[in-house]
Amino acid sequence: MTGVEFGTPPALPATNGYSHVASVPPGSRLVWTSGQVPIAADGTVAAPGDWEAQTRQVMRNVGAALEAGGATWDDVFKLTIFVVDTSALATVRAVRDEFVNVERPPASSLVQVAGLFRPDLLIEIEAVAAVPER
Repeated sequence: MTGVEFGTPPALPATNGYSHVASVPPGSRLVWTSGQVPIAADGTVAAPGDWEAQTRQVMRNVGAALEAGGATWDDVFKLTIFVVDTSALATVRAVRDEFVNVERPPASSLVQVAGLFRPDLLIEIEAVAAVPER
């Protein structure tokens, strides 16, 4: 991702795998994904109750959505993660780190929700990417 600046200002607390600020330069094309859930293209849900499997499937789905928009994980500057509980946050972070640039992690929000649209889903993730105009 060319030109996006990431930062954690000293006036804010230290982060764990995300940036407090992402600034997109002029001339970038923005790509938004819808929230992606751990359902494969054939309609099967990734291992119910398995945080690692569900997070990995969600990240693959986000990656496919990004690709359809002409972006890659390297272009992502903002993630929003919705979870039904925070007990597996370390697992979610570890899987996320397989996909994002950990040297320049995207700005992120984590929201605990009462539930998703199906009770067997544990996580949903949406992304915003900035692609330099050609």
